[in-house]
Amino acid sequence: MTAPVISFAEGDALLDWIALTDALAEGHKLPKAEIADTFLYRDPDTLLNRSAWIDGLGLAVKCATVFPGNTARGASSINGGVMLFSDQDGTLEAIIDFHLVTKWKTAGDSLLAARRLARPDSERILIVGAGTQARGLHAAYRAAFPQARFTVWNRTAENAKALATEIPGLEVVSSLKDAVAQADIITSATMSTAPLIQGDWLRPGQHLDLIGAYRPDMREVDDTALQRARVFVDSRDTTIGHIGEIKIPLQTEAIVQDDIIADYYTLEAFTRHTPEDITLFKNGGGAHLDLMTSRYILDQWMAHR
Repeated sequence: MTAPVISFAEGDALLDWIALTDALAEGHKLPKAEIADTFLYRDPDTLLNRSAWIDGLGLAVKCATVFPGNTARGASSINGGVMLFSDQDGTLEAIIDFHLVTKWKTAGDSLLAARRLARPDSERILIVGAGTQARGLHAAYRAAFPQARFTVWNRTAENAKALATEIPGLEVVSSLKDAVAQADIITSATMSTAPLIQGDWLRPGQHLDLIGAYRPDMREVDDTALQRARVFVDSRDTTIGHIGEIKIPLQTEAIVQDDIIADYYTLEAFTRHTPEDITLFKNGGGAHLDLMTSRYILDQWMAHR
C-alpha cells in the first residue's frame, strides 16, 4: 500500500482540539521518547530535521526548509513535511504537511496545559502576538473555553487589526499592561528577545502560556513572573538548557530547577492548588510532540476513509 500524503486542507478539516490534547496525554504515558535534531546550512538557507521515536507509537522525522528569500517572492519562507513510520516494521505510513502538524502540535501542546492549569471559569483570554500561531491559539482555546471573550495585542497594531478582521469577536487592545491585568488566560506567541510581560502586572488566579521563545536568547516574561508563578514545562529536556525563558533565569539563579514543578511525563502534577494560584506554562515543542500529533492526524485520516 502506498503511504498517503495528507495535505493541510484535507487534514485540518478532520481534527478536534480536545481529542488532540487527549492523544497527547496518552502519548506521554508511553516510554519516554528518544529525540534528535540535525541541521544543514547554505547561507542564508537551512534544512532542519527533527526526529523522534516512541516505543509503541512509532517514529517521525519532521523536515523543515527555511528559505528567507522566499518572502520577497510572496512565498512561505518555511516549508516541509513529516514522515511517519511504523513502530512494528519501520515502513513509511504517511507523509503529512509540515504546516498542518505545526499548527495543531503548537496550539495543542499549550491547550493540554491550560485544560489542567487554567481556571475552568476563565472568561477573558488575551493573545499576545498576531502572527501565524495566533489563529491556531484562538481556535484551540475557543474549543476548551467557549464562553471566553478574546482580545489581541501586537507590537504593530495594524497586524492585530488585520487578524481581528479574520476572527469575529476578536477585540484589539492597545495597552499590553492593562490587557494582561484584565485577562484570566494570557497566551503569548511573539519573537521577542526581551521580556514583554512583567510579573508585577499579574494578578492571582491567572494562567500564563508562553510559546514564542525558542532560542537561548529569547524571553517573553521577566524574572518576577516566573518567581510569582507555579512553573510547568512540556519537556524538561527541550526547555531547561535550550530556551532563554527558562535557561537565563536558571543561570542568574532567579529561579532554581526545583521551581519547575513538572513536565508532561508527570502530567498528574499539572494541578492548580488554589483558585488564587498564578500558573505559568512554557511550551517548548519537540519532535516527540510532532510524532504524537502526526499519529493522531493519521488515525483521524484513516477513520474517515
